[in-house]
Amino acid sequence: MTDVLDFIQHQILGMRWLNDMVCTLLTALGLDVGTRIGGSIVFFIYDLTKIVVLLVILIFVISYIQSYYPPERTRAILSKMKGVKANAAGALLGTVTPFCSCSSIPIFIGFTKAGLPLGVTFSFLISSPLVDLAALTILMGLFGAEVAVLYVVVGVVVAIIGGMIIERMGMEDQIAEFARPISANDTKQSSCGCCCSCSGRGWSDMTVRERSSDAFYQVRVTLKRVFPYAVIGVLIGALIHNWIPDDMIQMVLGDDNPFSVIIATIVGAPIYADIFGTIPIAEALFSKGVGIGTILAFMMSVTLLSIPSLVMLKTAVKGRLLSLFVAICLVGVILTGYIFNLIF
Repeated sequence: MTDVLDFIQHQILGMRWLNDMVCTLLTALGLDVGTRIGGSIVFFIYDLTKIVVLLVILIFVISYIQSYYPPERTRAILSKMKGVKANAAGALLGTVTPFCSCSSIPIFIGFTKAGLPLGVTFSFLISSPLVDLAALTILMGLFGAEVAVLYVVVGVVVAIIGGMIIERMGMEDQIAEFARPISANDTKQSSCGCCCSCSGRGWSDMTVRERSSDAFYQVRVTLKRVFPYAVIGVLIGALIHNWIPDDMIQMVLGDDNPFSVIIATIVGAPIYADIFGTIPIAEALFSKGVGIGTILAFMMSVTLLSIPSLVMLKTAVKGRLLSLFVAICLVGVILTGYIFNLIF
């Protein structure tokens, strides 16, 4: 059984066969893959190809499934729930979205306009960029199923607790006027704001061909959005993997530095990238012996606390609520990092 799991992790999800093939082809072309330059070229071709292939497959499958859960249906589901159950539902739904090409913040605004409880909408907002099923699959190939599944569990728990805290604080007045609940007669526009199938015919009326077409559309849009960040991430990963000495990485982010998780969190916050752009960096840091918790803290910080995303959120919420959201995310990310470092 162990051999089967290792095969799935390394050869199917990790695509180690692709790395071997790239090395063989470049060696046949006369490139010494044992040098820094050769190793960087191998890392770049292998990682970028792996990410693109997995993205195309996973985004198609996930988008096809998501065609059954447009924003209207999600709002209907969440509106029927109360308390912790509602926060849990919001967090779990965040793991299987985005809808179409929309980001989590426009959907969050749609939820607040629909009058959903503030805590539930923030559970969704925390979970949506943090826990992605496609990223989960890639993380399984990098760290193994145990770490990847635990990451999802912790991410959902952080989203639930964060939403509950915000709900208890009673900060509905901190929502911008345009994002507050409106009557059904005020607008007939879809909160999704996209132009694909979910805003046209009803989701239940879509045929298999229409759902497949919509899924292919999501692949094109997602790949177009993610690809530049993936390239940048792979370039940084190649630099870390082949050019920065191990002892330098260990000095800053190693287990001997008690502030490594905090440093990783602070470094990740200004970066504007999709989680897929952080995966090559995570892979390079992992190869240098950096702790899993420190790596995950960096990845979580990029997805949750990127400054451009917070600027966008600032248009929908006021200062006190934004500060509370950032504080909850910071504490959640840092605690997660230290917990994972202690366990693994």
